[in-house]
Amino acid sequence: MPFIDVSLGTGRTPQQIRDLIHELTEAAHRAVGAPKANIRVVIREVEPAHWAAGDVTIAERNSAAAATTEHSEQEK
Repeated sequence: MPFIDVSLGTGRTPQQIRDLIHELTEAAHRAVGAPKANIRVVIREVEPAHWAAGDVTIAERNSAAAATTEHSEQEK
């Protein structure tokens, strides 16, 4: 029984999550021939403050990017 565990950042609509579940199920069915009823999919949405790359959270990175963009626009 395939078990697919996906972690992704927050911000998707319920329909986007549903579409992802459908596409992952279809892909696993095609790839390994598992019956769709036996395929398990878990989607974990992670808050930007709970996800980091290189000791910088996604929230911190987004804040820094927004500040840079705001500063650039003020200089125009």
